[in-house]
Amino acid sequence: MQRLLDLLRRGAWVALGLLSVAVGAIGIVVPGLPTTVFFIAAAACFAKSNPRLEQWVLDLPRIGPAVQRYRDGLGMPIRAKYWAIGMIVVFTSISIVVVDVLAFRIGIALVAAVGVWYVGRRVPTTPPELLTNPG
Repeated sequence: MQRLLDLLRRGAWVALGLLSVAVGAIGIVVPGLPTTVFFIAAAACFAKSNPRLEQWVLDLPRIGPAVQRYRDGLGMPIRAKYWAIGMIVVFTSISIVVVDVLAFRIGIALVAAVGVWYVGRRVPTTPPELLTNPG
């Protein structure tokens, strides 16, 4: 019985990881939808269930290094922080214009303010020297 539970648990982690990869892949082509955060989540799910899939995420050319930097506690490059904050501001502004209910507008603005604060102040900034790829 324990083996069956372990198998189901691993399967659930793989399924959640694959879902995260799918949403992250959509984020590559859809402006405003984050990408890296979903691949970070996928790598975490795969770490609990399938090391081969975890390594696949870490080996992705552009995403893998960002996931590894996050795992190492190095955060985001400054350019990525500016881009993330810019996207929060742009899409929040669009949402506030489109939504008619004042309470929702205020709520959207507050959530966006928390997002900007979190990315700007709480997420570490990767030192530029760690972003160069030797060779």
